[in-house]
Amino acid sequence: MQNTPLLTDRDALLRQRGRADRANGLFLQHAAADDVQDRLSLVKRDFTSIAIVTAFPDVWQDRFPQAHIVDDREVLDLTPGAHDLVIHALCLHWANDPVGQLIQCRHALQNDGLLMAVSFGGQTLHELRAALAQAESEITGGLAPRVLPMGEIRDLGALLQRAGLALPVADSVPLTVHYDSALHLMRDLRAMGEGNALAARHRRFWRRDVLMRACNLYAETFAKDGRITATFEMIFLAGWAPDDSQPKPLRPGSAAQRLADALGTAETKLPE
Repeated sequence: MQNTPLLTDRDALLRQRGRADRANGLFLQHAAADDVQDRLSLVKRDFTSIAIVTAFPDVWQDRFPQAHIVDDREVLDLTPGAHDLVIHALCLHWANDPVGQLIQCRHALQNDGLLMAVSFGGQTLHELRAALAQAESEITGGLAPRVLPMGEIRDLGALLQRAGLALPVADSVPLTVHYDSALHLMRDLRAMGEGNALAARHRRFWRRDVLMRACNLYAETFAKDGRITATFEMIFLAGWAPDDSQPKPLRPGSAAQRLADALGTAETKLPE
């Protein structure tokens, strides 16, 4: 049986991250960390043993000084049952096995521990993806892998249940960033450490005519007030390690009161 092809070239990804501008390029990491902090402030619990899976530890450790920082390798350095909170911090989209990542986080949780993950979602960079695809199709007659495919919110939310987590919740936060041109956006992606690290990417340099055509298409289609827009969709996932203390759905047919009575309305039978 053949192995599943890898999505991510790990060596290329590490090179991209090594060239990231940690002083000015990680604004989305900071935005994600701020949002996670805000969400945790609504949870009525004090977390005392936190682990954070991240490629940029300085951003996250600044907000969670006592956390155990874990590199986002395929096999995570997590001890089973050691943590009451695990945060998977904006790197799940590069995982070759995202379900495996969440399962490892689940095993690292104590009973009734919380997993919170944030990942880029499917609407991220849809403008750039469309412009590149049209330009390359027009000029070369084909398409090359240029932008990482990312999961939709329904698919990512289903991963929580597959990982064995209870009370799963998923929601999406779209962020719109404005740039002078598509070239400025691509430069910013390199500064974020989010350049093309696809295993199936072309190793040769871009053709200049394809690049310029893509920039023109982007400006024609996605410009506003003289600047282009770029979407970054952040999807936040939350789930709990199962525990007997958690609320559970009632058995079908066990209701003690009719819904019509609770709503104060007459019950109408559906036609057969």
